[in-house]
Amino acid sequence: MTSVFGGDDLVRAASSRGSWRSGSIREVWQGAPDVFQRNSTRRHDAADDEEELKWAAIERLPTYDRVRKGMLQQVMSNGRVVRNEMDVTNLGAQDKKQLMESILKVVEDDNDKFLRRLRDRTDRVGIEIPKIEVRFQNLSIEGDAYVGTRALPTLLNTTLNTLEGALGLIGVAPSKKRIVKILKDVSGIIRPSRLTLLLGPPGAGKTTLLQALAGKSDEDLRIKGKVTYCGKEFKEFVPQRTSAYISQHDLHYGEMTVRDTLDFSGRCLGVGTRYEMLLELSRREKEAGIKPDPEIDAFMKATAMAGQETSLITDYVLKILGLDICADIMVGDDMRRGISGGQKKRVYYWYVETKLRREMLVGPAKAFFMDEISTGLDSSTTFQIVNLHPETYDLFDDIILLSEGQIVYQGPRENVLEFFEHMGFKCPERKGVADFLQEVTSKMDQEQYWFKKNQPYRYVSVPDFAQAFNSFHIGHHICEELRVPYDKLKVHPAALVTENYGISNWELFRACFAREWLLMKRNSFLYIFKTTQLTIMAVFALTVFFRTEMKYGRVQDSGKFWGALFFSLINVMFNGMAELAMTVFRLPVFYKQRDSLFYPAWAFGLPIWITRIPVSLVESAIWIVLQTTPSFLWVHQMALALFRFLAAAGRTPVVANTMGTFTLLLVFVLGGFIVSKNDIKSWLLWGYYVSPMMYGLNAISINEYLDDRWSAPINGTGQPTVGKTILKERGCFVDPNWYWISIGGATSSTVGTANQARKGMVLPFKPLSLAFNHVNYYVDMPAEMKSQGIEENRLQLLRDVSGAFRPGVLTALVGLFLMKRGGQVIYAGPLGRQSHKLVEYFEAIPGVPKIKEGINPATWMLDVSATAVEAQLDVDFAEIYANSDLYRRNQELIKELSSPAPDARDLYFPTQYNAIRFFMTTIIGILFGVIFWKKGNKINKQQDLLNLLGATYSAVLFLGATNASAVQSVVAVERTVFYRERAAGMYSELPYAFAQVAIETIYVVVQTILYALLLYSMIGYEWTAVKFLYFYYFIFMCFTYFSMYGMMVVALTPGHQIAAVVMSFFLSFWNLFSGFLIPRPLIPIWWRWYYWGSPVAWTIYGIFASQVGDKDVPFHITGVQHDTTVKIFLKESLGFDYDFLIPVVFAHVGWVLLFFFVFAYGIKFLNFQRR
Repeated sequence: MTSVFGGDDLVRAASSRGSWRSGSIREVWQGAPDVFQRNSTRRHDAADDEEELKWAAIERLPTYDRVRKGMLQQVMSNGRVVRNEMDVTNLGAQDKKQLMESILKVVEDDNDKFLRRLRDRTDRVGIEIPKIEVRFQNLSIEGDAYVGTRALPTLLNTTLNTLEGALGLIGVAPSKKRIVKILKDVSGIIRPSRLTLLLGPPGAGKTTLLQALAGKSDEDLRIKGKVTYCGKEFKEFVPQRTSAYISQHDLHYGEMTVRDTLDFSGRCLGVGTRYEMLLELSRREKEAGIKPDPEIDAFMKATAMAGQETSLITDYVLKILGLDICADIMVGDDMRRGISGGQKKRVYYWYVETKLRREMLVGPAKAFFMDEISTGLDSSTTFQIVNLHPETYDLFDDIILLSEGQIVYQGPRENVLEFFEHMGFKCPERKGVADFLQEVTSKMDQEQYWFKKNQPYRYVSVPDFAQAFNSFHIGHHICEELRVPYDKLKVHPAALVTENYGISNWELFRACFAREWLLMKRNSFLYIFKTTQLTIMAVFALTVFFRTEMKYGRVQDSGKFWGALFFSLINVMFNGMAELAMTVFRLPVFYKQRDSLFYPAWAFGLPIWITRIPVSLVESAIWIVLQTTPSFLWVHQMALALFRFLAAAGRTPVVANTMGTFTLLLVFVLGGFIVSKNDIKSWLLWGYYVSPMMYGLNAISINEYLDDRWSAPINGTGQPTVGKTILKERGCFVDPNWYWISIGGATSSTVGTANQARKGMVLPFKPLSLAFNHVNYYVDMPAEMKSQGIEENRLQLLRDVSGAFRPGVLTALVGLFLMKRGGQVIYAGPLGRQSHKLVEYFEAIPGVPKIKEGINPATWMLDVSATAVEAQLDVDFAEIYANSDLYRRNQELIKELSSPAPDARDLYFPTQYNAIRFFMTTIIGILFGVIFWKKGNKINKQQDLLNLLGATYSAVLFLGATNASAVQSVVAVERTVFYRERAAGMYSELPYAFAQVAIETIYVVVQTILYALLLYSMIGYEWTAVKFLYFYYFIFMCFTYFSMYGMMVVALTPGHQIAAVVMSFFLSFWNLFSGFLIPRPLIPIWWRWYYWGSPVAWTIYGIFASQVGDKDVPFHITGVQHDTTVKIFLKESLGFDYDFLIPVVFAHVGWVLLFFFVFAYGIKFLNFQRR
């Protein structure tokens, strides 16, 4: 059901308070003689003397103070009811509760009375409510989309679409997209004070029309025609705040309570012009001598005060939606226990509720375009949201019927059947009108409604209906009305909103800052965990790079210092990677609220940056044990901003994680340490200067090596000191001013913006059949039932259920499929016209009463199949069905559908995961190949061999980390489903774990082939079968154990955020002891054992030893007069022994098995779902 609301019965506020300051109040609310029509009455009922005196005292106050004072009813200890003066801007929780109880004792009965009391107050003094009229003329919308199987998100299609899009930008290849016309020259009017129901079959263009009317059309669409509000086009006002488009998707922060969520939204939307209206209302009542209703007066004053962190409207909405019982419970998410699904829907629609109430809007919107708002809700909840009777259709004023992008009918609900009868089609007596309207334009369903039996039926197409409607008296009247321009002089000054936001920039910042601080407190465990992790890592690093063991002052002493500096730098940077997962998780809510003009992007981003500064101070200060420099603060801030930017650019976990790793690769490899600036190819130097790590590395290295302890003079290097010589050899800057330049570069990297990229339209379709036979479904016996004496451990919900769903056959679980209590099928078959087949089936059962005229077949079916009727008739409907011919026919159909057709393909559900994985593998492989081009055969000098070691280290660590990071989001999502299916007893844990690992391994095999061929050929290793197989094996096992590691961490942690932090923690250890930052012979003896506890060290060992460990060619060591061989240097200086390769091979098998079994253990014995 799609609804459009407009008019004065739906609105009470207009633009933000800032629009109407003191000088313009009278212009808005008194300017025109006909804006507010005076109609006052004198009060007739006298109150007691004490209350009169209190009220008189309030009336004598200045206007500013008078609108902030009200009378609150209180019950004294002796039972006497009195009214005391109160300050409405400072209501306590008890005051709010008391006021709400005095207004709404019984919600179902008192809410309508309350709304009438609100309306009566404004009507008594002639306050006119702003209202608008929406017109759309000759509106056509079209877009480009892939159709058919090309629209499916497969790996091949994604690759082809990407390449085609890139070639299309330069005009090389034409696009394979087709033009899809969504709306075709539609015109109409949405009138004020009337509820309009938009109907149409799927794909008719309903959502597109609603978005166009609300000013929220997709930017990729091409739009012709115009939409006006009170005669004004979108450029003359702010349509996003004048109207509201409300989709069916509910998005919330799980860490916030229901009250937190409502308060924040209300605070951002502001009070509109309620304050100015209250001033005018108070003035008129004072002039007329009218004493307002005390409760209504207090409520209106309390809800008109701007700048409050909490609003009385929140309490009102909580009360009428039945959310007051869960007001202080977290909303929750997939892994966090929270409110129920129905309650979550109500939270999403809270502003719908408040906007639909006649007298008290939270926001200034005057038209409401509600898209499928009843999806996922029962009729009771829908009734509470829109205050409509379950028979919703009958309470709408106007109907718009849309089909195939054209308007078939628009006008009063009472005339819609008249139009179709004029066309020869009649709605059957037992058919819902809404269902009839959506089927009568369908070629498949239309014929059954033809009622002119004296004339042969012919199919009436949608264009024929549209053309006929224009000549129908309703359509003709609309066309004539559209020809006359709207009289803009009739527009209320407060009808159209011209301000973008409901409150000032400062108030927006305060609101977003308060929410961000609240979210940080709710996620305090994460920050404590990160800080603890960083502290542990710093302590371990301190013991590895022990000061007393690190000599200084000579060029050859700089090795360990470089390792310490670089390790500290990458730890501070990688520690910010958890920000990526947190930001991706929060983006959907941000986009929804930003597009609804709750706040601008800066108001969302600035508080995040400010609240992270204390975190940066604490985490950066930890590394003072290694470096006494403030540089890490800016590096940490830069890392946080970088990952937030990547999250905004990627938007989804898989894409953002992959982009994050790829960006880190560029930042890391081109940052000046892995490859010296002097060795970077000239056409790649731009990457060096845009790398934030370069600025961090230069800042901390300049701070270290320009210290006095490195100031000893040196000859023959071209530099005056040892420190400058070390910096120059590494390609760093030697000018002290570059310290501050680097700090500035890191700081500037913290600023970034991103917009939500909109996805293109796709029209995937593939007819599928679903058959199920003899299904039995069990769950654990609830504790409540066991306490009642039930001894069984399992509760059976479904018993021997069989059936089939086919393309083109609409199946209802209460109708084409009926079950009784206990999970047994009592009917599965066709309904027939007007449900005659279903009726005939049950009427054939002895004792079942015949259906009466005018009774809904669905209602009759439920009545006659009830358990009480079974007991009365002494029959078992399930047994009757199991012995029927209908059951046997269904079994034949199930057997037929269970056998795939000869040309059928296996069903699969493609995702972005593998498409992104292979794409990034190719890009990273090519990038590494270019950076380390042909370095595999340059092994005669120490620096050349170290460059090759850096290539091996980077190639192993980065793509392996990509696998570990990307797989986490996939496993986390599947784990939620696994918990539910395991609880249902669908399968055990170990088969699930084996299946998940097996599927992952297959893709890793293909990934490794692609990566190994690129790297091996471009780096220039020796082409022999043994060496290539060694290379492939170690890369394959590396990617496998990284994937197993990512899966294992998810299985052992409660959520994706903690999993990301834990993963980066151990990756830091693997990195430190990988043998690259500090070779194994230089690791302190008390930590050397952990070298063997780093799987990355084993992989680097295997690759490097297998490729160059057997070389006996001459090798030159810097600063040493006598040459040696590569094999001896590797063994003595780096600790790589070619003869140790076989144990390295088996060690990789051990790592894979270890991570797999821990993953299986976590899946089997741990359950972090708290629902």
